[in-house]
Amino acid sequence: MQNDFTDPAGRSATPQTPSSSPAFGSSPGTRTSISDLEAKVSEDVSAVKETIKEGADTAVEKAKEVISERTSFAARQVGGVATALEKAGAEMESSGQAEVGRYARQIGRSVQTVARRMEGKDIGEIATMAEDFGRKQPLAFLGIAALAGLAASRFLTASANRQTAAAPREPSIGLRPGAASTGGENNG
Repeated sequence: MQNDFTDPAGRSATPQTPSSSPAFGSSPGTRTSISDLEAKVSEDVSAVKETIKEGADTAVEKAKEVISERTSFAARQVGGVATALEKAGAEMESSGQAEVGRYARQIGRSVQTVARRMEGKDIGEIATMAEDFGRKQPLAFLGIAALAGLAASRFLTASANRQTAAAPREPSIGLRPGAASTGGENNG
């Protein structure tokens, strides 16, 4: 019985007898094909390395874009706080609290300057700027920290209220569904 298989190149794949097949590495053609195979593997490895490097470079660029977007957003938020401080200072000045109002407006202007400088900076540069600002204007820095804490607490309180309002309420212990809360079943 003869095998009539063909390989993908269309050549006959009939088995060879051990005496007709060349010994591994014994012919010059075999050595050349091994060298060709080694060269091809080397090229493939180089191509894979290049692809991985390009992918890593793309990922780094994407991360930089996201960080840049976040710092721009943070700069706008800081600018909003600065504007609010300036407005609050102006209102305080007009309502008879001139000294406090003047400080609030001064802090607002300083914060506005920081916000403008934050645009286009990376995280490390922003951290350095915050440290410098804290050293140069400690009262403004403490005021901003207090406002940030107040804003965070209000945000957390508002989030907690929304979650409890959205959660279904269970009847209190001792009350059955349908029973009135003021008199139970025998309310008259």
